[in-house]
Amino acid sequence: MKKYIYFFEEGNKEMKDLLGNKGAQLAEMSSIGIPVPPGFIITTEACRDYFKSKNMKEIFKQAMEAIKKLEERTGKKFGGKENPLLVSVRSGAPVSMPGMMDTILNLGLTDEIVEELAKKNEWFAYDTYRRFIQMFGEIVVGIDGARFEEIIEEEKKKEGVKLDQELSVDALKEMIKKFKELVEIPEPEKQLYMAIEAVFNSWNNERAIHYRRINRLPDDLGTGVVIQTMVFGNLGNDSGTGIVFTRNPATGENRVYGEFLLNAQGEDIVSGKRTPWPIEKLKEVMPEVYEELVKVAKKLEVHYRDMQDIEFTIERKKLYILQTRTGKRTARAAIKIAVDMVEEGIIDKKEAIMRVDANSLQQLLHKQMDEKAELNVIARGRPASPGAAVGKICFSPDEAEKRGEKEDIILVRVETSPDDIHGIVKAKGIVTIKGGMTSHAAVVSRGLGIPCIVGTDGIKIDEEKELLIVGDIKLGKDDVITIDGATGNIILGKAPLIEAGFSKELKKLLEWADEFRKMHVMANADTPTDAKKAIEFGAEGIGLGRTEHMFLQAERLPVVREMILAESKKERMEALKKLEEMQINDFVQLFEIMSGKPITIRLLDPPLHEFLPSYEEIMEEAIEKGLTEEKKRLLEKVERVREANPMLGHRGIRLAVVYPEIYIMQVEAIIKAAIEAKKKGYEPIPWIELPMVSHVNEIKAIKEKLEKTMKKIMEKEGVRIEYKTGAMIELPRAALTADEIAKECDFVSFGTNDLTQTTFGFSRDDAEGKFLRYYIQNHVLQDDPFETIDEKGVGELMKIAIEKARKANKNIHISICGEHGGEARSIKFCHSIGVNTTSCSPFRIPTARLAAAQAAIEP
Repeated sequence: MKKYIYFFEEGNKEMKDLLGNKGAQLAEMSSIGIPVPPGFIITTEACRDYFKSKNMKEIFKQAMEAIKKLEERTGKKFGGKENPLLVSVRSGAPVSMPGMMDTILNLGLTDEIVEELAKKNEWFAYDTYRRFIQMFGEIVVGIDGARFEEIIEEEKKKEGVKLDQELSVDALKEMIKKFKELVEIPEPEKQLYMAIEAVFNSWNNERAIHYRRINRLPDDLGTGVVIQTMVFGNLGNDSGTGIVFTRNPATGENRVYGEFLLNAQGEDIVSGKRTPWPIEKLKEVMPEVYEELVKVAKKLEVHYRDMQDIEFTIERKKLYILQTRTGKRTARAAIKIAVDMVEEGIIDKKEAIMRVDANSLQQLLHKQMDEKAELNVIARGRPASPGAAVGKICFSPDEAEKRGEKEDIILVRVETSPDDIHGIVKAKGIVTIKGGMTSHAAVVSRGLGIPCIVGTDGIKIDEEKELLIVGDIKLGKDDVITIDGATGNIILGKAPLIEAGFSKELKKLLEWADEFRKMHVMANADTPTDAKKAIEFGAEGIGLGRTEHMFLQAERLPVVREMILAESKKERMEALKKLEEMQINDFVQLFEIMSGKPITIRLLDPPLHEFLPSYEEIMEEAIEKGLTEEKKRLLEKVERVREANPMLGHRGIRLAVVYPEIYIMQVEAIIKAAIEAKKKGYEPIPWIELPMVSHVNEIKAIKEKLEKTMKKIMEKEGVRIEYKTGAMIELPRAALTADEIAKECDFVSFGTNDLTQTTFGFSRDDAEGKFLRYYIQNHVLQDDPFETIDEKGVGELMKIAIEKARKANKNIHISICGEHGGEARSIKFCHSIGVNTTSCSPFRIPTARLAAAQAAIEP
């Protein structure tokens, strides 16, 4: 017989895969003397077995045996009238998933038990019962929560009160009567059976599935179920509930941070239905409890060696800890906490590097409010998650999910619930009228790295008319607002934003990362602005400079078209000469900025039609206005260069094999610019890259011509430029024949965007628009292969290519330059297969530096 039940004293923090994170930490706290109400855990294995068989018989048998032992330990009786044992039934997966699964509090109540309890404390008895019926009805039976809320609001309106806590006993009794018309409450044993089953099933509710998908968590872990003796924060003003972080989860500041409510239960604070008080006020209300809480918080942080998120209840001035977990935090806070803990001697540099999610660093580099700007602040709430966002107002998560795909939106709600997750992830920022710094909206926003403002009492929402009302101002869903998650300000219109800078903690963390990483980190940069930003963020050079981006500038496009439309080689050379002068200037600037650092310059890659008006555009104009002679000539040329599948057509090195003068012009410009920069005292290091290579003979067909051109210029100028020649591996054939290619190259670089397209046979634009999201949602693919390298397919080709290339040329330098080069999991994979350098957009360089260090540190 399998053991499905563990009492807290039987477990420890290392058993979270079996007991779930919540259960494992309750077990750990019990063992180190933290005041935890007694209880037991139903294992994640029980959950998985339940899903296989849909049979709860053995699981429930063991649960009822555990209830008997709990009765002995507490001196209370489950289902008894005199001294009833009431329990909470809570989910607890191996990985923390805040708010995504279900909880039932106050389980074990019946009419008879409530009547007995009411003899001692009438208001508490009926408040607790109405809470239980509502939770049981919503979570276990599946009744729409709005039906219960309507009844509550009706009773509050009758009595002229705003808060649930202000309702009279008679109002509570009336609510219970109406609640029981919606749901039948069974006996305690049946309640427990149904509640356990409901918590198991909540593993597969829509929001939990969505959360796992966003956070790339497996679907087969299952959840534990924690069954714990109830302690009550709603016994009066000497009782309460709260959440405390051992450090500020938004900023990382080293002080206890949190909120609490008097005469309340945990759901009141998490749901955001009441705006709580800051934890410092507890010092005034219950100084002894506050001091004990601070001591417990510090003890837990020292024990776990990380910032903790702690749930607590105060019953008659006695403190109980209901949960601790590693606290969710913003990227800014994560960095500060990691660096501070090194300096405090709690962790070492390696652990600090491993503590920070490398992909989250991009949050820190997003734009922020310009403090010098004049702002039209229309409302102010509590700043729950930092950063700034501009967007159109949106009132519903369903609408946010749709609109967020096409435009920037700010989701504005009275309060958010776990069911809103699908809309929250599509929003640029969140505003709620109710709730505090530890409410659902605040916690989820910090986890996602988006700005959030909560407790914004000065605004109202008319959901029927879809209006946000602030005093005399009425704003609809097409109106734009700006929110500042650092100050809590809501600003009318689009406010000016500025680039974010590096904090001293981020600089320090990245310096530590540079000590450990083995991979070089370069930038994808085409302009001086990009190059300067890349240097600022720590790039060691340019790993991809796309010359076609230089061609697309407005003043150059006509010259490029001149070159394409040329009827003779002479005409084409005249146009190329003009372009050469422009390119020389581009390259000189890059060589000056990147002096002493390599610049990988990819020669012209896209098909020529991209520089011309589309065939359809010209035909539309012809239908409307007719065609001039010039337009007719243009149409003929467009027809000639038009291709059925241009991305696999006449582009890249294929273009140069047929029209070598294009690449010859480009290398002339590169070498002349390098000589000019060198004469000015700079150290240019050009790496010349040939794109879209599929066969070594393509390199041989053009390489000698390019080398002769460069040699001739250097001899004429009497200046030697050290350069390298390489090829992009972005086609499966190139990967499979990398040994042949490596013999002709000093370096190769994986263009993983195109390599992914050609390996899967996907057109990225078509796939993302038509079926890729469906594939991921329905587990046809685990991940988007354009975001994270597909290790089994694309990755296998990369491994083959590296192995073959190094056998043929042991000194060959191997890099990656697709946007995968700035994604942490892809960098880890590249490190494992021996890639020397990763290159990504400037804003992803900090991510790449940290991820490369993490890859080097991980065993």
